[in-house]
Amino acid sequence: MKNVKIKLAVLGALSFASAQAFAAGTLCSLAASPAGSAYINAYNSGRVVPPLAGPATTVLNARMNFGTTTDGGSAGSCEITGLANDGVAPKTGYAAAAVVSATRTIPTTTGGGGSIGQVVERIWRKPAATAPATATDMCILGTKISLLSNTDHDSGLAGTQYFEINDIARGGYSGSGTVEVGYFRQAATAGRTYRVGRTYTSVQHRAYKYTGTLAEKQNNGTGYLDLPTIGGSSTLDINGVNSGIAGGTVAAVGSAADQDAQINSNWVDFTTDSVFSDDDGSTNNISTMNYVEFPCNSDNAATINANWVKAGAISLRQTAQENTTFKRIDIDGYAPPGATVP
Repeated sequence: MKNVKIKLAVLGALSFASAQAFAAGTLCSLAASPAGSAYINAYNSGRVVPPLAGPATTVLNARMNFGTTTDGGSAGSCEITGLANDGVAPKTGYAAAAVVSATRTIPTTTGGGGSIGQVVERIWRKPAATAPATATDMCILGTKISLLSNTDHDSGLAGTQYFEINDIARGGYSGSGTVEVGYFRQAATAGRTYRVGRTYTSVQHRAYKYTGTLAEKQNNGTGYLDLPTIGGSSTLDINGVNSGIAGGTVAAVGSAADQDAQINSNWVDFTTDSVFSDDDGSTNNISTMNYVEFPCNSDNAATINANWVKAGAISLRQTAQENTTFKRIDIDGYAPPGATVP
């Protein structure tokens, strides 16, 4: 019996080690007050925008232009790769299994009783004394979106309206200082995470023409920025042009005022592209698992579920990237201990 226990312990240790050993890539630092932009690149670094009349380039195409063009398969600067699945901790020093997890329903935008999908949340923890030693315990919060098929989010309009999640904003980080952020892409059809911001404001991004030629899809719309400038209001949830744009016929045009976001240290905003059926022709109803690492404590699962869940800690935004309008769905979610949302 003793030998059996020893073997099981060894197997368990090897299993933990193997789950961690193949992880590659690093999380990126996101300051409480970033410089130049409230956002940092998570996948867009290295993008080169060709002239509309010039030859197409694979550099830009590989970075997808916020989901408009085909995924080239290369890893992003804040992307974790090689994990067995998105239930495993993305960083060494953490127990592979989450301390706590939850699956939350995404309601329709019309406020009915229906559901258009789910948000999966996981929290992993590293004790303070575990290498690398830290002043407090550290936690990583993961967020993943799954949108259901053929589900209408707005019964007030004729036909089936698919809610497109362009941004996932997480609240409660004003006391966390610099946080580490990133993502893991398990499903091949998952949209990438293109940028991450310390802001409450989700900024619209549009291609020049999202169903046009390759060059038109690769190029940003006139006035659109990969990294928005700092400005505007800290209470603005979505910034951009609040009207749909027809595919392949009208070029996207924005203004400088449409392309800024005020820094708000209480929020972390992930820009992604998740929808059951996208106007640009893609299908990416599952998101990446998006991570925020922050100082925490040793609360057990019951206490976390009782005290760390805050109303509106998850804010899902449709920013009218294509032929839609601005919409927001706020739901309960985990936030750091003692956090205030908003």
